[in-house]
Amino acid sequence: MATFLLVMIYLAFISLGLPDSLLGAAWPVAYAQLGAPVSYAGLISVFITAGTVVSSLLSVRAIRRFGTGGVTAVSVLMTAVSLLGFSFAKNFVFLLLLAIPLGLGAGSIDAALNNYVALHYKASHMSFLHCFWGVGAAVSPLIMAFYLQQNGNWRGGYHTVSLIQFALAAFLFVTLPLWKKVPHAVPKEVAEEAMQIDNRIAIQKRGALLAVLSFFFYCAGETTTGLWAATYFVNVRGVTPSIAASWGSLFFFGIMGGRFISGLLAIKMREKTLVQAGIVIAVIGALVFALPLPGAFSLAGLMLYGLGCAPVFPNLIHITPKRFGAAYSQAIIGLQMAAAYVGSTLMPPLVGWAGQKFGFGLLPFYLIACLLAMYATIVGCDHKTGFELKNA
Repeated sequence: MATFLLVMIYLAFISLGLPDSLLGAAWPVAYAQLGAPVSYAGLISVFITAGTVVSSLLSVRAIRRFGTGGVTAVSVLMTAVSLLGFSFAKNFVFLLLLAIPLGLGAGSIDAALNNYVALHYKASHMSFLHCFWGVGAAVSPLIMAFYLQQNGNWRGGYHTVSLIQFALAAFLFVTLPLWKKVPHAVPKEVAEEAMQIDNRIAIQKRGALLAVLSFFFYCAGETTTGLWAATYFVNVRGVTPSIAASWGSLFFFGIMGGRFISGLLAIKMREKTLVQAGIVIAVIGALVFALPLPGAFSLAGLMLYGLGCAPVFPNLIHITPKRFGAAYSQAIIGLQMAAAYVGSTLMPPLVGWAGQKFGFGLLPFYLIACLLAMYATIVGCDHKTGFELKNA
């Protein structure tokens, strides 16, 4: 029964990944049809991720009241409805309005399931969970690329992905009773202590602020790449939009494959080793991405960057209960998700503005800066808490 529940959780994370890479793949065509400047993709991203910040911060209360399963099912349904609306949008303002419920749904899924898996499953399961996010994020640009080849029909891509989301939401609603049958539970005294911990108390925990900032810098790099990689290939490398959408998806294939490998390695290797190795690989990938070499080398660099990013996020999430205690984990993971989405909200539009003004060739160097800042916060958190990743 616990295994079947884990499969359900994996499917929910596919639904979380599906919308995340759609906008970046569609935008090189969509912005012209909507009569919007190219940099306005960042504004849509702001509205999406603003919704995720709000839902992440409210996740502690929502999960206590409705349970992890209920919050997950409703959230997937919200994303499905929003994506269906995207497929019918006739103007840019309508996209902005639909971006809000899309973000609200995504943030609730992220905070609820990350904490649940961190508490009840092994580190390898956490990596596999985020591998399935990569499945969704890698598949949706390919769906979009298929429709872009049909006279730039980006709406068809959104419509198809929305139907997949509706199917996943239906499955999650049907299987809601399963959450009550699986014998997962934290000790009574821990659950009672957790009821007293809110966001204000959690952020005051020693080292919590640095742990939260790590996720800001991680998603500042990952989300920006997902949004602007296709535009980089079109504007800097001269690739056609449909091919650029396919190439952009390889970043998410790198994450997906890397997290599958990370899940296997986590059975034997320490989280410290996986996190550090991932950061080194990501820096090398970003450097290759930046080199003025033929397009195939840039593509390899992008995939290598995704491969390096792969183990960082899930392993940092998984050690949160060990760093701060099970009672604090839901609140702190909610804050980490909120910080991740703040990074996703603020940085892509800034990079879009800078790219429009100075050129998107600066993108790889921005990614390196994000990786170095993230590493500094990870080291600082471990120093303040006295917690060593090697003991995880």
